[in-house]
Formats: sequence, structure tokens, C-alpha cells
Amino acid sequence: MLKEASFRISEAEEPVTTVYIGGGTPSLLPPALLEKLILGLKKIYGFDSLSEFTSEANPGTVTKDWISAASGLGINRLSFGMQASQEHLLSLLGRIHRPEDVASSFRLARDAGITNISLDLIFGIPGQTESDWSDTLNTALSLSPCHISAYGLIPEEGTPLYQDLQLNRIHLPDPDLERKMYDSAIHLLKSHGFSRYEISNFAQPGFECVHNIGYWTQIPYIGLGVSAASMSDLKRSVHGMCYRRRANPETLDEYFAMVDKNHAVTADELISSDASRFETIMLGFRMTRGISEDDFFKKHGVFMETLYGDKMRKLEKSGLLFHEGNYWKMTDRGLDIQNSILVELMD
Repeated sequence: MLKEASFRISEAEEPVTTVYIGGGTPSLLPPALLEKLILGLKKIYGFDSLSEFTSEANPGTVTKDWISAASGLGINRLSFGMQASQEHLLSLLGRIHRPEDVASSFRLARDAGITNISLDLIFGIPGQTESDWSDTLNTALSLSPCHISAYGLIPEEGTPLYQDLQLNRIHLPDPDLERKMYDSAIHLLKSHGFSRYEISNFAQPGFECVHNIGYWTQIPYIGLGVSAASMSDLKRSVHGMCYRRRANPETLDEYFAMVDKNHAVTADELISSDASRFETIMLGFRMTRGISEDDFFKKHGVFMETLYGDKMRKLEKSGLLFHEGNYWKMTDRGLDIQNSILVELMD
């Protein structure tokens, strides 16, 4: 990864402001290798402008030594994959940690001086009841995290869970029950001071994930490692904004071959100005703050009104969008059926 980072330095078009280690289980990495990785990245890219440094962590693999190393190396935000507070649901999801491991990992992080902590929760698990979900939410809140992500379960093809669903050994909850779970999360988290700033993400004031907001606002990023995605070569012209999306190989052997050849990518796609406009719409409407008309014009050189005005006003009359100041936003109902709205805007 450090070799890959070194030959991709030219893609760092701006100072690095956020770093996110995840998509796997970084807490499996021995402290000595974590130190080698982070110090190497600092030497290559320079972290002088860094404001947020997140690492994901599995509560079943976190140790005091790992947390101490992470804190000492500048990691100032942790995202723990709590998922559920019931042992049978964790087992069904293939998680290796026990419910009590979350609290102990949380204490280790706080003792090491990392106070910006997020918990990932999942609803819509086969066999999960409203009571289970309520208990999971309340258990998470009892730890006083700064951020909570609440995701609906998406079974991954090839996993034992997916196979059991295909064979009808287990069943997903009724969509109405899943909807109730999501609604209960919104209301309970709001009552504890959490603001929903994106469809699945809730934060105490000032603790929104800066790195993820970067994805949703099309800030360039470099992804290193197996399967990592990148967005770079951002250009603005009279025709609007365009950029490249790159993806690394999905297997270790292919990744090693790529790095040996100093060849940065396998998949390389040019996102045209037309496509980037729609991505601004698609990503921007994920956030509850919506899309600024001024920002849209600065990026694309054309007004939202020109491209989508008639359709947005139609959706506004249907109670799915609303206009507030300089922003177009989705209503709560709009957020529920976001995909349908995007299809309407795309047609």
C-alpha cells in the first residue's frame, strides 16, 4: 500500500484534510504494522492539514495496545461496528464480537483520549423485533457516542446469510416493520440530541463525519488497497465539472501485480459533465441539508432551475421536495423514496 501511495502522489491535487481507514477490519493490524502504514503515509502525503482521521474497528479484535497505537499516531475518530446488542443477531450476521465487547472497546478508546466515536447499527435483520432494535438503540445511547449510523440490512451475495435467505431458511422482516424501526431510530436519536444529517447518519452537533460529507459533495479522494475506489482529476470548464473514477483490483494477486508494475488502476472511467451534474443531485439529496443552487452553478456553470426546474416544482407539489432559501431539499417522505425521485429527475 505504501508503494502504491508513493506512485500515486501526483493525484493528491489538494492538501489531505481527512483520512479514513476501513472497508475491512483495521483493528486486526498489529500495532507495529499500523505504525508503519500511518508513518509511511504521513511521509508521502503530509498530514499537516489533517482535521479528521478515522479508523473503523471491530469490537471483537480491539486491544489496548492497538487503541494506544492508533491514538498516538493521530487517529482521532473511531467507528465501531456494534451492529446489534443481541448475541443471536450478531451470530446470524457472522460477527465475532459479543455485545459486552462494544462497551469495553469504547472504554479503551476513551481512556486513550479518543472521544469522537461512532457506532454502526443495523436494522432489518432476519428475526429482529422492534424490541430488539429499541434495545440496540438504547444500549448504543448509554455509551454516549458522538455519531451513530443506522443502516438497513443489505444481504451480500455469497455470504452464508444470503444463502440462507435464498433457501428460505430465514426471512427478512416485513417492509412495514423495517420502516417502523427506521422511524423509531429517527425519533429516539433526535430526543437525545442527534441530528439526521444524511439518510443513515446521525450526529451530535459538530460531529458529522467530514470524510463522508466529502464523498457526498464530490471532493476528490484517493483510495489505496484492494478494491479501493478513487475520484481525481477534477476539472471545471465552460462545459461544467468532470473527473475520473478509478478502482483497484478486487483480488490480492491482481493488486500485487498492479503495484509491481507501478500501474495505478484497473478500472478507469471518465465522468462527463452531464453525468457529474446528476451525481451532484444524487449525492446531494442524500444529505438533509440538500443542494445549494449557488454551489451547483459554481460546479457546473448552469442553474439547477434550467436543468431540473419543472421536475423539481412538480415534486414540490407532491410533497417530496421543498425549497428553502438557496437550497432544494427532500422532505421526510422524499427521503423514504429517494430512488424514485432520482429516477423522476433522471428521465
